[in-house]
Amino acid sequence: MNIEEHAEELASDLGVDKAEVKRDLENLVEYSVPVDEAKGNLRRKYGDGGGNTTPASKDIADIATGDSNVSVTAVVLTAGKRSIRYQGEDQVIYEGQLADETGRIDFTSWVEFGHDPGDTLRLGNAGVREWEGDPELNIGQETSVETVEEAIDVDDEVGGDAALAELSPGDRGVDVEVTPLEVESKVIDGRDGETEILSGVLADETARLPFTDWDPHGEVEEGASVRVENAYIREFRGAPSVNVSEFSRVSRLERAVEATESAPHLDVGEAVASDGLFDVEVTGNVVGVRDGSGLVERCPECGRVTQNGQCRQHGAVDAEDDLRTKLIFDDGTGTLTVVLDDELTAEVYGGGLEAAREHARDAMDREVVADTIRGELVGRAFRTRGSLSVDDFGATLDAAEFAETGGDPADRAEALLAEAGR
Repeated sequence: MNIEEHAEELASDLGVDKAEVKRDLENLVEYSVPVDEAKGNLRRKYGDGGGNTTPASKDIADIATGDSNVSVTAVVLTAGKRSIRYQGEDQVIYEGQLADETGRIDFTSWVEFGHDPGDTLRLGNAGVREWEGDPELNIGQETSVETVEEAIDVDDEVGGDAALAELSPGDRGVDVEVTPLEVESKVIDGRDGETEILSGVLADETARLPFTDWDPHGEVEEGASVRVENAYIREFRGAPSVNVSEFSRVSRLERAVEATESAPHLDVGEAVASDGLFDVEVTGNVVGVRDGSGLVERCPECGRVTQNGQCRQHGAVDAEDDLRTKLIFDDGTGTLTVVLDDELTAEVYGGGLEAAREHARDAMDREVVADTIRGELVGRAFRTRGSLSVDDFGATLDAAEFAETGGDPADRAEALLAEAGR
């Protein structure tokens, strides 16, 4: 909805002049007040049709996305700060989590928030909006924030310290101690034009995750152990990604953070149900090789696999040969697609790109490469490790490791059937 539609809805609900409501709404939005909060302010200003405008005092567990404004007493679990682009302007926001005896809730403050984890606050007239399906408290100009001495017993740990394995998309005000395993400097087309960033992989004793440093910190170097404070977590290809901003604090550690060498080993069904994992290991049987495997052709511009010399993005191109394998992987609990890159494909095929080209020329059929791979893999059990993404089309694991497992095939089949409850 645009401002005109919001104003019309408010004027109809409140029984007041639309032009006046629109003018007030535009003024609030101009000062970077979120539309939902601005509408709540105007409902209170105009009496919401004569109803009771006193915000309800609620436990966190009882706050719902349908609430307009509430009052709540809670402990600050985490508090962070970052810059966003809102209504075409840069806006500094404060965000984190609050908790009481009944639960916890995310918050965003659009005004200065000078409170630390562990502080107990009484928030009056806080806005409520839906964020990724859950209620979120919004603190604005109309919200009263008071520090109180009241002790609240909460189940959640106070403070932002977390292990990488504990992180989820949407976490804010996070503190981690990690070792960067991969660091790459690149220039991207950012919101203010060309912007230099760092990206790569972080690790601790529990997991490995991708990261982006939007304001490159010199302390972030491969092999260095660092503490990152005030990071926030986004989703990247279905997995958590650590984001470091201009407001994050990065410092070198005297202790060495040991990077885990292993990935969590899950059943295929468990992995698929996770909605995405950056680093996971699964074991199962190859039950098929998908079309688009073996000796393929790629667009030289974007790297996509072409069909008959046609790229979906760039049209007719002078395609380049490459090797790729797409496997159907099953362990009795679920199914996913495992993608092997050119190096792993060369290993399972038994030869590199030139060998594949020669094979295809001799047979006068490019499909013989995929047929050879199919004969080598189908019906055998393998362990694979890589990054898993899940979307509406299914689950795909981009393999970094792929190796045959030992043991008797009959025993593996019996174990798979037992796990599937058959």
